[in-house]
Parts: sequence; structure tokens; C-alpha cells
Amino acid sequence: MMLLRGLRPLLFLLLAGVALATGTHAWAAEPLRIGSKRFTESYILAEILAQTARAGDPAAAVELKQGLGNTAIVHAALKAGSIDVYAEYLGTIEREILGHATTGAPLAQLQAELRPLGLAIGVPLGFNNGYALAMRSARARALGLTAVSQLKGQPALRLGLSNEFLGRADGWPGLSRRYALPQTPTGLDHGLAYRALADDQIDVTDVYTTDAQIAALDLTVLADDAGFFPRYDAVLLYRVDLPRRHPRAWAALQTLRGRIDEAAMIAMNAQAEIQRQPFDAIARAFLAKSRSQAVGAPAAASASASGSAPASASTPVAASTPASPSASASTPASGSSPRLEPGVARSTSGLWARIAGPDLGRLTAQHLTLVLGAVGLAALVGVPLAVALHPWPRWREALLAACALLQTVPSLAMLALLIWAMDRIGPVPALVALTLYALLPVLRNCTVGLSEVPQGLTTAGRALGLTRGQVLRSIQLPLALPVMLAGLRTATSLSIGTATMAAFIGAGGYGERIVTGLALNDQALLLAGALPAAALALALEATFGAMNWWLARRRRG
Repeated sequence: MMLLRGLRPLLFLLLAGVALATGTHAWAAEPLRIGSKRFTESYILAEILAQTARAGDPAAAVELKQGLGNTAIVHAALKAGSIDVYAEYLGTIEREILGHATTGAPLAQLQAELRPLGLAIGVPLGFNNGYALAMRSARARALGLTAVSQLKGQPALRLGLSNEFLGRADGWPGLSRRYALPQTPTGLDHGLAYRALADDQIDVTDVYTTDAQIAALDLTVLADDAGFFPRYDAVLLYRVDLPRRHPRAWAALQTLRGRIDEAAMIAMNAQAEIQRQPFDAIARAFLAKSRSQAVGAPAAASASASGSAPASASTPVAASTPASPSASASTPASGSSPRLEPGVARSTSGLWARIAGPDLGRLTAQHLTLVLGAVGLAALVGVPLAVALHPWPRWREALLAACALLQTVPSLAMLALLIWAMDRIGPVPALVALTLYALLPVLRNCTVGLSEVPQGLTTAGRALGLTRGQVLRSIQLPLALPVMLAGLRTATSLSIGTATMAAFIGAGGYGERIVTGLALNDQALLLAGALPAAALALALEATFGAMNWWLARRRRG
């Protein structure tokens, strides 16, 4: 009984975490879920979609799932219904999603191939954002490089390419074959690649042609003289039932057709990456300016007819000519949305302002729910298993070995496997992954604690006529409790750190800030996610310490 009384507060917290993690979504009406990949432009476009949908249907619940990962993860989330729509690119749809060897298929063919998947293409946004290779202009001039084909004669060049580009059919595998390139590239996060390029740690990286860093870092974009890269016109990829489930929001999203050109997209990327403006503010400013232009358009139609015709409704390809990435303005925000002066930008992006941002409460609740839910499930599964297998050492060691093997699986790989197995993203696969990682310390410490109970005490209990269950409840578990709590303590600390990876699949928590900070190469935002996680770990450590002190005092009393 002392064991149950001692564990009662902890079990209450852990079970509450499990209930929150598994039951939150069941209480709410089905929302409109908008996703994004893990790079700046995708974050901004997702915000534009979300704000447009909310304005068109204020009664709709709109969920924004930012930074879900690469194309494969976001596409899997869309097929599974974990999200309803996200901004994608035609070249990616053809090569990566539909597996075409070439690009340029008619839109009707693409729609027919997507229909069995429950997906469709719609709302061309008005700009093309293609892949390219870039290097520092001074280095390119020194070597006389202007085109990708010339890289063949420079085998010593250091290529640092984004991990997704390394694995895409329309990325490095196809590019290296087309140009017979001899280099062996290194995989990097896309945001970190720019820092490595600026610090002369690499010579060449892959870029998106609407990246603001091209102009900011004075990069030279190498000409694709063999015409390898397809067009990547931005469109919406959505579930076919979306217009039926959210008709007003879908009608509002239709108004985005052709409204974002290359110059506007480069400007918005610059506001995020250079001026450190938040994504929601960038989207809000763009939509406000776009609305004001739409209101003033009839009066100024003759004066503005030459510059910004919207994309044709009959084709997803943007009507505007792609802007030259190397010629993007040095003041990229000009003509789009209100600028922040450098001093203002720095003051508003201070570390404390980032830590205490308006999302701190939500992220803390999500992170704490994941951690407590995972440790609670691990305890509910691990403790009975350890008790049941304690009399059979071989089975016990086999189980511990299996749990130890799980620890060797990288967390991202575990999440990817669970997404595939469960056909969904979000808190549920994240909770399962964290539970699997938490099992080992729970099982091991429970086993060790039971093994350290003196055999003489259990023998004495049996001699007094106690049953095996009574010996377990009255002697073994109370004496093993401090070691068992140490296992829960270790599992909790490990889960706090590992839970930051859950943001890669839309499960929330402090990892949202870390993932976004990686995408923007923003050290302050990275710390704004890491420091609250460390503070949470210290708080829970103090909680376990207080619990140990209370149990020790109860036993002495």
C-alpha cells in the first residue's frame, strides 16, 4: 500500500498526460489542416494559406502544421488525411510524387494520376521557384565558372547539398549523371548550407531561385546549360474532399490564384531570413498589400497592365517570367510589405523576447504532454513486464536486449517508420516513439530494484505465510521503489530531449522553434527552443527529487 500511496501523485500526472495526448483532437470539430515543408518559403506560404482561409471562413477551425519535413513526409501526411492542403511545386509533383522520368505532362494527366490517391492540384500561385547550384561570386570569378557543366573540370570543389536534394530524382542523382560530375557532396540542412558557404566551409550548394540569401550573400547562380532542372511552378496540392468539407475556406484560397510573383516571394523570404520578421507578420502584410492593390486595380488598370498579370486559370504554370535570382534587389523588401529598420528588427528578435513569445504556453503544454504521456505509457507497460519476467532471467534479459536495440534506432528514422506503419503524422506516432525509447530505463531499473531486494526478506515473508502477491506488494516493490523512481527520472530526462524531434512530424513542442531556427539559420530561435526544454528538465528533476525526499521521510517516519 505504501507503494501505491507513494506513486499516486506521479501516476496521476502521467495518466493525465496520456489522456491529453490521445484525446485532445477527439473533442474538437474537424478542422482545416494546412501543412508546410521545412524551409522558409513553405512556412510563409502556409501562413498565407491559413490567414486567407480564416478570413474567408471565420467560423472554421484552421490548424497550421509547420515544418513537417521533406516531400515524402508531407505527402504521406496529405494522403493519410493528417493535413488537407499545402503549397507544392509542379516539378516536385511530377518527379517525386508521381515518379515521372521527365516533366511537362499536361495538367489533365497529372490530375488523373493523382485522383486515385484522393489528391488534386489547384490554385497556381503565380511564381516559379526552381532548383539551381550557387557559389560565392568571388570564388566563381576566380575559377571562371558560370555554368554547371564547368564543375566537371573542378573535382576538388567542396559541394554541400541539402539532404532532400541529395535523395531526389530531380536533385543530385539525376544532375550528377546528366553532367557527369565527379564530386562527392556532403549532406547539410538547407539553412545551415548558407552559413557554411559564407564561412568558406563549402564551395557549392543547392539553392531555390527565390531564396533571399542569393543576393544577401552575393552568390552566383550557375547556369543549367544542359536544361536538367524542370520548372517548379507553385500550386496547391490538396485532398479532393477539401472543397466539400470547407467550401467557404476553399473559395477564399481560390483568390490567391496568380497573386504571388517571384519578386514578391523573394521579398517575403528576405523579410524572414534577413530581417527576422515572424512568418505570420510577413503573411499578414502581404495579404493587406495585395488587398489594397486589388481595390485600387480598376482605377489604375491602364497604368499597371505591363507588370503583374495573374496566371491563367486554365494552367498551373505561372504567367510571369522567372526573375533572375542573381539579380534580386539588395533591398528585397522594397515594394512589398512594411520594412523593419535593422535596429528595430534586432530589438524585437532578442533572446528573451523569443523565449517568452506568445506561443510559449502552447509549446510547453504540448511538450509536457508528450513527455508525461510517453513516460506514463512506458511505466504502465514496463513495470508489469519487469515484475512478470523477474523470476525468469533469460526472458528478462532478452526483453532488455530488445529495448536496448530500440535505442540504437535514430529518432528521425523511428518517426519515419511509425508514420509509414500508422499512416499518420502528429502526436500519436510521436508518443509511440517516445514510449519505446522510455521503456529501457523503466524496465532496467525495475529489474535492478527487484533484484536488489535481499532474498532473506522474501524467504521470511513466505515463511510467515504470505502469498507471492503479498510478498511482491508488501516487501519487494516498496524496497525497489527508489530504484524504480530513478528509472522514471531517467526516462523523463531522455524524453524531454527526444521530444524536440516530434516537431518534424507536426507534434508540436519546443522542437517547433528549433526546427524553424534551423530553417532560418536563426541562433536566437534555436536557443528559444532549447532553453525552455532545459528549464523543463530541471523542473521535473526537482519534482523527482522532492518525491524521493518525501518517500524517504515517510519510510523513516
